[in-house]
Amino acid sequence: MAKIGIIGAGSWGIGLSVLLHNNGHEISVWSILKEEIEMLNEKREHVTKLPGVKLAEDIYFTDDLQEITAGKDVLILAVPSPYTRSTCKMMKGLVKDGQIVVNVAKGIEEGTLCTLTDIIEEELPGVNAAVLSGPSHAEEVGRGLPTTCVVGAHDKKTAQYLQQIFLSPVFRVYTSADMLGIELGGALKNVIALAAGTADGLGYGDNTKAALITRGIAEIARLGMAMGGKAETFYGLTGIGDLIVTCASVHSRNRKAGYLIGQGYSMEEAMAEVKMIVEGVYSAKAALALSKKYGIEMPIVEQVNKVLFEGKRADEAVRELMLRGPKEESGETGWQ
Repeated sequence: MAKIGIIGAGSWGIGLSVLLHNNGHEISVWSILKEEIEMLNEKREHVTKLPGVKLAEDIYFTDDLQEITAGKDVLILAVPSPYTRSTCKMMKGLVKDGQIVVNVAKGIEEGTLCTLTDIIEEELPGVNAAVLSGPSHAEEVGRGLPTTCVVGAHDKKTAQYLQQIFLSPVFRVYTSADMLGIELGGALKNVIALAAGTADGLGYGDNTKAALITRGIAEIARLGMAMGGKAETFYGLTGIGDLIVTCASVHSRNRKAGYLIGQGYSMEEAMAEVKMIVEGVYSAKAALALSKKYGIEMPIVEQVNKVLFEGKRADEAVRELMLRGPKEESGETGWQ
């Protein structure tokens, strides 16, 4: 049994608390919101973000960050990506050297272009940062539906230790040394999911979505490999796997926000309607900046940014994508 502190009581933090409690671990969960902690203690359910998922009486909830970090074998950082840095700043002085800190959020910081584990290591030097990612909606993990993820760490021993902590009959976990690729896949797929949702909102069909998923993973892989990620990561669970589920699922907040934009909502109106952090909106500018920094062509990401931040009509963005000049699919046709 491990002592695990989960920092963040949103849908993913709560879903993981159920999974890890069922695995026999001692679970504590922190939220910065006192009213959220009061609701969880009283209802034993997150009534707004994960309704219907009952929480065991011995899962402990607190708004005391010092209490949640003390004496834990593993800390799981489950706050939305825009709050990763500010939360880590609050944790300074509270975590020991060598403390395992697992990032489970997905995003890239706009101003610095840092991955989330980059931020953790910058703000909390001396910790042992890791990442868990994959096609894993909290709504399904909380209900015990079969799910598969990947855990990445700097060393094999840590990855295998975390693999055993998360592994269960309904949650299969693989290991990988490609932390950068895992995080880039998780962050960039949210931007493509906004495009897929927008296509749905415009009334386009399965052909359109298949094109966006396929060409989207091509964009993600081109950039990720230029930055040092491995090709197999982007064509695995944390690349194409996560992209498929986020582009297609009714649980996806990024797809839902995109759908509303396709229906004529502004970006601000769509985010207000979703009522949760739409991480693809926060990662879109960073993705475009990275594409320019590394000289990688990312036309879908470019058009998403124009729709989100420049007021471009969604149907015009799709038309521009379709009217791009003729190209080879992979650039390696074998022709002489």
